[in-house]
Amino acid sequence: MADNAAAGRIVVGVDGSEPSIRALRWAARQAGLTGDSLEAVISWEYPAAGWATLVAAVPADFDPQKVAARVLDETLEQTLGDEAAAVARTVLIGNPAQALMDRSEGASLLVVGDRGYSGFKAALLGSVGLHLAQHAPCPVVVVRGTTT
Repeated sequence: MADNAAAGRIVVGVDGSEPSIRALRWAARQAGLTGDSLEAVISWEYPAAGWATLVAAVPADFDPQKVAARVLDETLEQTLGDEAAAVARTVLIGNPAQALMDRSEGASLLVVGDRGYSGFKAALLGSVGLHLAQHAPCPVVVVRGTTT
């Protein structure tokens, strides 16, 4: 038995949605129990279709990286309060499922909500959560909400 075993790292996907806030709360409690560090990850990408028609309407100073960082910061502060200062923050450009898979390499756990911001409310599990449950390089926890 190693006496110098280092704590692990828990990665949590955050997009500001209510399911991701539940996942963040769960991950923070788990990190508190295990002594693992907590890393909150947000990922964004330009829409695949229709972006060219919106370019003229987007302000010249619009910076999606800064918007994503602000969403992550505000979500952490509002959800965790003073504990948010201890959370590592990562903002990535790219597909959310791939970004979370990449960041969870070597992690002890990956935590996501059962869905993010998508139009498919009837699905039991969002596309990102489903992909991660099948392909992530570490154990995955999908935090579900209440049914209404």
